[in-house]
Amino acid sequence: MIATVLLSVGIVFLAEVGDKSQLMALTFALRYRWWVVLGGIATASAAVHLISVGVGHFLGAALPTRAIALVAAVTFLAVGLWTLREHFGPGDEDPEPKTPKAAGAPFLVVLSAFLLAELGDRTMFATAALATDYDWVGVWLGSTIGMVAADALAIAVGILVGKHLPEHAIGIGSGLLFLFFGSATLLGAAAPALGGAAVAGLAALAPALAGAVLLTRMARRTSPARLHTVRHPGAADPAAVPAARADRPHPLPRSER
Repeated sequence: MIATVLLSVGIVFLAEVGDKSQLMALTFALRYRWWVVLGGIATASAAVHLISVGVGHFLGAALPTRAIALVAAVTFLAVGLWTLREHFGPGDEDPEPKTPKAAGAPFLVVLSAFLLAELGDRTMFATAALATDYDWVGVWLGSTIGMVAADALAIAVGILVGKHLPEHAIGIGSGLLFLFFGSATLLGAAAPALGGAAVAGLAALAPALAGAVLLTRMARRTSPARLHTVRHPGAADPAAVPAARADRPHPLPRSER
Protein backbone atom coordinates (compact mmCIF):
# COMPACT_ATOMS: atom_id res chain seq x y z
CA MET A 1 0.00 0.00 0.00
CA ILE A 2 2.90 2.36 0.72
CA ALA A 3 4.16 1.90 -2.82
CA THR A 4 0.69 2.72 -4.17
CA VAL A 5 0.52 5.85 -2.06
CA LEU A 6 3.94 7.04 -3.24
CA LEU A 7 3.12 6.27 -6.86
CA SER A 8 -0.12 8.22 -6.65
CA VAL A 9 1.57 11.16 -4.93
CA GLY A 10 4.19 11.39 -7.68
CA ILE A 11 1.75 11.11 -10.58
CA VAL A 12 -0.78 13.59 -9.23
CA PHE A 13 1.88 16.06 -8.08
CA LEU A 14 3.48 16.14 -11.53
CA ALA A 15 0.07 16.40 -13.20
CA GLU A 16 -0.85 19.39 -11.05
CA VAL A 17 2.35 21.37 -11.71
CA GLY A 18 1.35 24.21 -14.01
CA ASP A 19 -2.31 23.16 -14.01
CA LYS A 20 -5.18 25.60 -13.51
CA SER A 21 -5.68 24.38 -9.95
CA GLN A 22 -2.30 25.85 -8.98
CA LEU A 23 -3.27 29.20 -10.50
CA MET A 24 -6.56 29.02 -8.63
CA ALA A 25 -4.76 28.25 -5.38
CA LEU A 26 -2.42 31.21 -5.94
CA THR A 27 -5.37 33.48 -6.71
CA PHE A 28 -7.29 32.41 -3.61
CA ALA A 29 -4.15 32.83 -1.48
CA LEU A 30 -3.95 36.45 -2.61
CA ARG A 31 -7.47 37.04 -1.34
CA TYR A 32 -8.04 34.79 1.70
CA ARG A 33 -6.01 33.44 4.59
CA TRP A 34 -3.69 30.61 3.60
CA TRP A 35 -5.10 28.08 6.07
CA VAL A 36 -8.64 28.69 4.79
CA VAL A 37 -7.50 28.09 1.21
CA LEU A 38 -5.47 25.00 2.13
CA GLY A 39 -8.36 23.58 4.13
CA GLY A 40 -10.79 24.09 1.27
CA ILE A 41 -8.38 22.51 -1.21
CA ALA A 42 -7.73 19.52 1.04
CA THR A 43 -11.44 18.91 1.59
CA ALA A 44 -12.27 19.25 -2.10
CA SER A 45 -9.34 17.02 -3.09
CA ALA A 46 -10.37 14.28 -0.70
CA ALA A 47 -13.95 14.39 -1.98
CA VAL A 48 -13.04 14.49 -5.69
CA HIS A 49 -10.50 11.71 -5.47
CA LEU A 50 -12.86 9.57 -3.43
CA ILE A 51 -15.35 9.94 -6.27
CA SER A 52 -12.69 9.19 -8.86
CA VAL A 53 -11.46 6.00 -7.21
CA GLY A 54 -15.05 4.92 -6.78
CA VAL A 55 -15.73 5.54 -10.46
CA GLY A 56 -12.58 3.74 -11.53
CA HIS A 57 -12.60 0.85 -9.09
CA PHE A 58 -16.28 0.11 -8.48
CA LEU A 59 -18.35 1.61 -11.28
CA GLY A 60 -16.10 1.91 -14.30
CA ALA A 61 -18.40 4.69 -15.55
CA ALA A 62 -17.78 8.24 -16.65
CA LEU A 63 -19.17 11.41 -15.12
CA PRO A 64 -21.05 14.03 -17.16
CA THR A 65 -17.94 16.14 -17.57
CA ARG A 66 -19.47 18.73 -19.91
CA ALA A 67 -22.33 19.58 -17.54
CA ILE A 68 -19.91 19.81 -14.62
CA ALA A 69 -17.60 22.05 -16.65
CA LEU A 70 -20.47 24.39 -17.46
CA VAL A 71 -21.41 24.69 -13.79
CA ALA A 72 -17.76 25.32 -12.91
CA ALA A 73 -17.51 28.02 -15.59
CA VAL A 74 -20.57 29.82 -14.23
CA THR A 75 -19.10 29.59 -10.71
CA PHE A 76 -15.77 31.10 -11.77
CA LEU A 77 -17.45 33.93 -13.67
CA ALA A 78 -19.71 34.68 -10.70
CA VAL A 79 -16.74 34.75 -8.29
CA GLY A 80 -14.82 37.03 -10.65
CA LEU A 81 -17.67 39.50 -11.05
CA TRP A 82 -18.40 39.43 -7.31
CA THR A 83 -14.73 40.15 -6.54
CA LEU A 84 -14.58 43.08 -8.95
CA ARG A 85 -17.87 44.45 -7.64
CA GLU A 86 -16.46 44.54 -4.10
CA HIS A 87 -13.69 46.85 -5.26
CA PHE A 88 -15.72 48.96 -7.70
CA GLY A 89 -19.16 48.80 -6.13
CA PRO A 90 -19.27 52.19 -4.31
CA GLY A 91 -20.99 55.08 -5.96
CA ASP A 92 -19.29 58.14 -7.40
CA GLU A 93 -19.72 60.05 -4.14
CA ASP A 94 -17.85 57.33 -2.23
CA PRO A 95 -14.65 56.57 -4.17
CA GLU A 96 -13.21 54.42 -1.43
CA PRO A 97 -13.61 50.64 -2.00
CA LYS A 98 -15.69 48.68 0.46
CA THR A 99 -13.96 46.22 2.71
CA PRO A 100 -14.89 42.64 1.74
CA LYS A 101 -17.00 40.85 4.31
CA ALA A 102 -15.85 37.35 5.19
CA ALA A 103 -17.69 35.19 7.70
CA GLY A 104 -17.11 31.58 6.74
CA ALA A 105 -17.90 32.20 3.08
CA PRO A 106 -14.25 31.99 1.87
CA PHE A 107 -13.98 28.32 2.83
CA LEU A 108 -17.20 27.48 0.98
CA VAL A 109 -16.07 29.47 -2.06
CA VAL A 110 -12.72 27.67 -2.23
CA LEU A 111 -14.32 24.28 -1.58
CA SER A 112 -17.01 24.63 -4.25
CA ALA A 113 -14.64 26.13 -6.83
CA PHE A 114 -12.06 23.36 -6.50
CA LEU A 115 -14.70 20.68 -6.30
CA LEU A 116 -16.24 21.76 -9.58
CA ALA A 117 -12.91 22.46 -11.26
CA GLU A 118 -11.44 19.05 -10.49
CA LEU A 119 -14.49 16.99 -11.42
CA GLY A 120 -13.74 15.73 -14.91
CA ASP A 121 -10.18 17.08 -14.87
CA ARG A 122 -7.23 15.06 -16.13
CA THR A 123 -6.12 14.40 -12.55
CA MET A 124 -9.43 12.72 -11.82
CA PHE A 125 -9.07 10.45 -14.85
CA ALA A 126 -5.50 9.58 -13.83
CA THR A 127 -6.71 8.70 -10.33
CA ALA A 128 -9.55 6.59 -11.72
CA ALA A 129 -7.12 4.75 -13.99
CA LEU A 130 -4.78 4.01 -11.07
CA ALA A 131 -7.68 2.73 -8.98
CA THR A 132 -8.47 0.09 -11.60
CA ASP A 133 -5.07 -1.60 -11.08
CA TYR A 134 -4.04 -0.66 -7.53
CA ASP A 135 -5.53 -0.53 -4.03
CA TRP A 136 -8.17 2.21 -4.11
CA VAL A 137 -7.43 3.37 -0.55
CA GLY A 138 -3.77 3.93 -1.35
CA VAL A 139 -4.64 5.70 -4.57
CA TRP A 140 -7.09 7.93 -2.75
CA LEU A 141 -4.61 8.89 -0.04
CA GLY A 142 -1.73 9.41 -2.44
CA SER A 143 -3.70 11.47 -4.96
CA THR A 144 -5.09 13.71 -2.23
CA ILE A 145 -1.65 14.27 -0.72
CA GLY A 146 -0.11 14.95 -4.12
CA MET A 147 -2.71 17.52 -5.06
CA VAL A 148 -2.57 19.31 -1.72
CA ALA A 149 1.24 19.41 -1.87
CA ALA A 150 1.23 20.88 -5.39
CA ASP A 151 -1.33 23.52 -4.49
CA ALA A 152 0.47 24.32 -1.23
CA LEU A 153 3.44 25.50 -3.32
CA ALA A 154 1.14 27.84 -5.21
CA ILE A 155 -0.30 29.12 -1.92
CA ALA A 156 3.23 29.89 -0.69
CA VAL A 157 3.91 31.86 -3.87
CA GLY A 158 0.63 33.73 -3.39
CA ILE A 159 1.59 34.65 0.18
CA LEU A 160 4.98 36.01 -0.94
CA VAL A 161 3.46 37.97 -3.80
CA GLY A 162 0.63 39.29 -1.63
CA LYS A 163 3.07 40.90 0.81
CA HIS A 164 4.31 43.26 -1.90
CA LEU A 165 0.98 44.22 -3.49
CA PRO A 166 -1.76 46.54 -2.20
CA GLU A 167 -5.07 44.94 -1.28
CA HIS A 168 -6.93 46.84 -3.99
CA ALA A 169 -4.62 45.52 -6.72
CA ILE A 170 -4.90 41.98 -5.34
CA GLY A 171 -8.69 42.12 -5.47
CA ILE A 172 -8.73 43.39 -9.05
CA GLY A 173 -6.18 40.81 -10.18
CA SER A 174 -8.11 38.00 -8.51
CA GLY A 175 -11.35 39.04 -10.17
CA LEU A 176 -9.74 39.22 -13.62
CA LEU A 177 -8.10 35.82 -13.18
CA PHE A 178 -11.40 34.20 -12.27
CA LEU A 179 -12.99 35.75 -15.35
CA PHE A 180 -10.24 34.09 -17.38
CA PHE A 181 -10.76 30.72 -15.67
CA GLY A 182 -14.50 30.89 -16.22
CA SER A 183 -14.18 31.87 -19.87
CA ALA A 184 -11.59 29.15 -20.55
CA THR A 185 -13.69 26.49 -18.84
CA LEU A 186 -16.80 27.61 -20.71
CA LEU A 187 -15.02 27.53 -24.08
CA GLY A 188 -13.49 24.14 -23.35
CA ALA A 189 -16.90 22.68 -22.58
CA ALA A 190 -18.79 24.40 -25.41
CA ALA A 191 -16.16 23.93 -28.11
CA PRO A 192 -13.93 20.96 -27.24
CA ALA A 193 -12.42 20.98 -30.74
CA LEU A 194 -10.54 24.21 -30.01
CA GLY A 195 -6.90 23.89 -29.11
CA GLY A 196 -5.38 25.06 -25.87
CA ALA A 197 -3.84 28.18 -27.42
CA ALA A 198 -7.13 29.19 -29.06
CA VAL A 199 -9.04 28.69 -25.82
CA ALA A 200 -6.51 30.75 -23.86
CA GLY A 201 -6.54 33.54 -26.44
CA LEU A 202 -10.32 33.79 -26.60
CA ALA A 203 -10.67 33.46 -22.83
CA ALA A 204 -8.28 36.38 -22.35
CA LEU A 205 -10.81 38.66 -24.05
CA ALA A 206 -13.12 38.59 -21.01
CA PRO A 207 -10.61 39.95 -18.44
CA ALA A 208 -9.23 42.34 -21.07
CA LEU A 209 -12.68 43.81 -21.65
CA ALA A 210 -13.36 43.98 -17.91
CA GLY A 211 -9.99 45.63 -17.35
CA ALA A 212 -10.73 48.25 -20.01
CA VAL A 213 -14.05 49.04 -18.35
CA LEU A 214 -12.37 49.37 -14.95
CA LEU A 215 -9.65 51.65 -16.31
CA THR A 216 -12.28 53.85 -17.92
CA ARG A 217 -14.20 54.09 -14.66
CA MET A 218 -11.05 54.88 -12.69
CA ALA A 219 -10.13 57.61 -15.19
CA ARG A 220 -13.56 59.19 -14.75
CA ARG A 221 -13.30 59.14 -10.97
CA THR A 222 -9.84 60.72 -10.93
CA SER A 223 -10.53 63.38 -13.60
CA PRO A 224 -9.89 66.99 -12.40
CA ALA A 225 -13.45 68.06 -13.20
CA ARG A 226 -14.96 65.37 -10.98
CA LEU A 227 -12.48 66.02 -8.19
CA HIS A 228 -13.68 69.66 -8.07
CA THR A 229 -17.37 68.83 -8.21
CA VAL A 230 -17.54 65.86 -5.82
CA ARG A 231 -18.12 66.99 -2.22
CA HIS A 232 -18.62 65.20 1.03
CA PRO A 233 -22.34 64.71 1.73
CA GLY A 234 -22.14 66.84 4.88
CA ALA A 235 -20.09 69.66 3.40
CA ALA A 236 -21.64 73.04 2.65
CA ASP A 237 -21.93 74.35 -0.87
CA PRO A 238 -19.11 76.92 -1.42
CA ALA A 239 -21.33 78.95 -3.76
CA ALA A 240 -24.01 79.25 -1.09
CA VAL A 241 -21.69 80.59 1.63
CA PRO A 242 -21.19 84.10 0.20
CA ALA A 243 -24.92 84.40 -0.46
CA ALA A 244 -25.71 83.42 3.09
CA ARG A 245 -23.28 85.99 4.40
CA ALA A 246 -24.76 88.68 2.16
CA ASP A 247 -28.23 88.08 3.60
CA ARG A 248 -27.09 88.76 7.12
CA PRO A 249 -27.74 92.35 8.42
CA HIS A 250 -24.56 94.36 8.96
CA PRO A 251 -23.93 95.31 12.58
CA LEU A 252 -24.54 98.99 13.36
CA PRO A 253 -21.74 101.22 14.58
CA ARG A 254 -21.65 101.88 18.29
CA SER A 255 -22.52 105.51 17.76
CA GLU A 256 -25.86 104.58 16.13
CA ARG A 257 -26.96 101.92 18.68
